[in-house]
Amino acid sequence: MNPLTRFATGALLALGATSATAGTAPPPPSAATQWVASWQASPQPVWDAAFLFPTGIPTALDQQTFRQTARISLGGARLRVRLSNAYGSTPLRIGAVSVGTVPGATPVALSFAGQAGTVIAPGQDVLSDPLAVPTTDGQSVQVSVYVPGRTPLQTFHWDGRQTSTLAPGNQTARAILHDGSSTTARLFLTGIEVDAPTPARSVVVIGDSITDGASASLDRDQRWTDHLAMRLAVQRVAVVNAGISGGRLLRDGMGQSALARLQRDVFDQAGVASVIVLIGINDISWPGTAFARDQPPPTLAELQEGYRRLARRAWTGTAGAGSDPDAVCRRPARHPAGRLLPAAQGRAARPAQRLAAQRCQPVRPSDRPGRSAARSGRPFTAGRCLRLRRPPSPRRCRQPRHGRGGGPCGRAAADAGGCGAVK
Repeated sequence: MNPLTRFATGALLALGATSATAGTAPPPPSAATQWVASWQASPQPVWDAAFLFPTGIPTALDQQTFRQTARISLGGARLRVRLSNAYGSTPLRIGAVSVGTVPGATPVALSFAGQAGTVIAPGQDVLSDPLAVPTTDGQSVQVSVYVPGRTPLQTFHWDGRQTSTLAPGNQTARAILHDGSSTTARLFLTGIEVDAPTPARSVVVIGDSITDGASASLDRDQRWTDHLAMRLAVQRVAVVNAGISGGRLLRDGMGQSALARLQRDVFDQAGVASVIVLIGINDISWPGTAFARDQPPPTLAELQEGYRRLARRAWTGTAGAGSDPDAVCRRPARHPAGRLLPAAQGRAARPAQRLAAQRCQPVRPSDRPGRSAARSGRPFTAGRCLRLRRPPSPRRCRQPRHGRGGGPCGRAAADAGGCGAVK
């Protein structure tokens, strides 16, 4: 996989500044297309009854259909879905799968290597064959999965923020399920990819409950990532939510740690070009509570090293951490024209970095204008991108004696010979 083009720790401002408002006409269709991830629900292991929260799902399904709704970021001429048995201890047998893109219409059957069903080995996932069903940006689709025999549930996504339905028998071809019960958890489905016109790419957001959508309105697609997806769709960028409620950076929580699942949830996604990281609060707040009573809190050095590992791996686009940490951008506050803002001019440990639309171009500390890292006495470290700041408004002299006609002179404090009486 090609290296990720940008690593951002919650730097939404940089993304939002280049986005347009939702509803703008899409670019003209292109003959060339590519597969990009357009929706995701990161898999979690099903916990036992002793955990603080109920799972919201039965322990097993038996000849039942599970239907869930997913709103994709980008649309395309074709789609394919990803089903997962990530934490299963036995093969997962799928009898039938269908996709509905029009409310009230009969769903369309999916196939796997030309067959109606498939068997997924423990710890694996599978992609369906492409389905020639056109979709649009921000469209909701319904995916129905039928399991023909007794199926222990060991993999799920706990906080789906969407009502799903569980019904008896094979009802994958029905527009409306009968005799169903509801849950807000997700089963089987972990991703949807679309064949979108080029240029198209995906940005993956890996995080905890803030990203997963905890407390967001049910069935309303009101996660912050949903709003970001609508803003970036016009730029042909899909936003893929890899948040897990109770997720942590260094240790497993209500799912694997971000470091452990980075390969699966980020690098293995089709068309991924960027990653946003917003995680770590549960590493700090859980130790000593009912969630992690016997765990010590992480040290500052441990957290810093965890973020640096994410940065190195995001830069190389691989599971390894063999890249030069100095090659990961670390942006100081900067004027849109590329000049260092006054607040950043004296930061010796942060290399000068011009903004690039597609890829960071790192500059070594020795290449930076001003003091060197050695003179500053602070070691150069990488793995953090700073938010952009607006240029400060010039402060004006308010001394009446400098003004014409008794008013304030209005001279900027930075002007040569400024009076120094600036408020």
